[in-house]
Amino acid sequence: MVGTHDVLFVTLDTLRYDVAVDALRAGQTPVLSRVLPSGAWEERHSPATFTYAAHHAFFAGFLPTPARPGRHVRRFALRFEGSETTGPDTTVFDAPDIVSGFAGRGYHTLCVGGVGFFNLMNPLGRVLPGLFAEAHWREELGVTSPRSTELQVEQIAKSLAALPPGKRCFTFLNVSALHQPNRHYVPGALADSKETQAAALAYVDAHLGRLFAAAAARAPCLVLIGSDHGTAYGEDGYTGHRIAHPVVTTVPWAELTLPKGWA
Repeated sequence: MVGTHDVLFVTLDTLRYDVAVDALRAGQTPVLSRVLPSGAWEERHSPATFTYAAHHAFFAGFLPTPARPGRHVRRFALRFEGSETTGPDTTVFDAPDIVSGFAGRGYHTLCVGGVGFFNLMNPLGRVLPGLFAEAHWREELGVTSPRSTELQVEQIAKSLAALPPGKRCFTFLNVSALHQPNRHYVPGALADSKETQAAALAYVDAHLGRLFAAAAARAPCLVLIGSDHGTAYGEDGYTGHRIAHPVVTTVPWAELTLPKGWA
């Protein structure tokens, strides 16, 4: 697909696997239900427990690993000696990261950030977006904005529409709405919880149709979508992430292809 398809990589930052599965079963995410292979999330293990570390691994080709025994061949990899998870169908880049690898194959690289590690207003927040030719972050795209996802999708649609039709694009979106604070998606809620994260996911899902349509308007599109890590809401006394608890390390994941003109 590399060279013929656009690529859309979406991280639903902080989304727990159990929240994603329960929301799907409850009918809260109809767009995801429509596009997920077999109508279900795949259970995977994240390579890290918080955003910064997880995305460094992702951009090195180490996407979340299927939560079952075995040697799992990776979809993308960077050429280095001794790799045991590179197979005949792996796209191998001679580059330090997959973003540069796609750029080397002629792709425009676009990043629309969300959580603080994509905040272009400070040096740390510029590290990950700095891999991309085009990067966007504004406060209204961040974790405190109740309208973050719709505005992120609006920016992606605008940026993609400005590209020449034949120019392939690797688009990355870090969705911030699921990260704390997400209590504002449940009126009257005083604290974040599984319920408020599920409500945040329902809000995100309402705008994913526009995102997928924009991504597939120019060419067929490979979509990678899932979480970088989960978060604890009091399980075993833990709150938050950057801890190796199963609710943090277990994430939802999906890979799918949208035909050109999907709507």
